[in-house]
Amino acid sequence: MGRLTRDDVIKAVGEVDDVTIAEIMGTGATAEELAEAQAWIASADALLDAGKPPPTGRVRELIDILTEIESEEDDEDVEAGPVIS
Repeated sequence: MGRLTRDDVIKAVGEVDDVTIAEIMGTGATAEELAEAQAWIASADALLDAGKPPPTGRVRELIDILTEIESEEDDEDVEAGPVIS
């Protein structure tokens, strides 16, 4: 499987800025590694309980990037303030 393309990244993580897409693609990761990183984010405890060793290399890099994206999205939700109807 080849390196990630822009379309692969958008398909996997949704619409993100060009810098983030370049950062993800810059890891040299494959779509399989991106999927593995997303699996770790979704269920790290279950994977560790199943005896899977903690992620390293490109998967670890992707986890760091994806976690940062989620953190920024959470910050944006908080900064929006209350909805007044």
